[in-house]
Amino acid sequence: MAMEKTYIMIKPDGVANAHIGEIINRFERAGLTIERMELGNVTPEQAAANYQEHEGKPFYDGLITYITSGPVVKMIISGDGAVLKCRSLMGATNPAEAAPGTIRGDFGLIMDENVIHGSDSVASAEREMAIFFA
Repeated sequence: MAMEKTYIMIKPDGVANAHIGEIINRFERAGLTIERMELGNVTPEQAAANYQEHEGKPFYDGLITYITSGPVVKMIISGDGAVLKCRSLMGATNPAEAAPGTIRGDFGLIMDENVIHGSDSVASAEREMAIFFA
């Protein structure tokens, strides 16, 4: 596998429910490196840029409201095959379908508040890192 960087965000529900430490531990135990990490809020502009492909869809306004509703943890994580490794650790997007032992399977409650976001490709990671770590 190739050394990669990926973008991970612990969403407002993950922060509010005190899952930050356990989530970080899971990435580190998997042999991944946290290169950069910030606790802060997502601006409406960042949210719109990140979710532009969903603009006009019925859930778009709720998604923007939710992701800007409280602090998030933004991270750049690196390692061999980091994108796929992180996505495997996170589990299925819908917590109801996520396997036990995955981040969403253990901490996710509903589809709209699923604890964590991770880039789905190296190209997406580069775009998202530019949005959130400009």
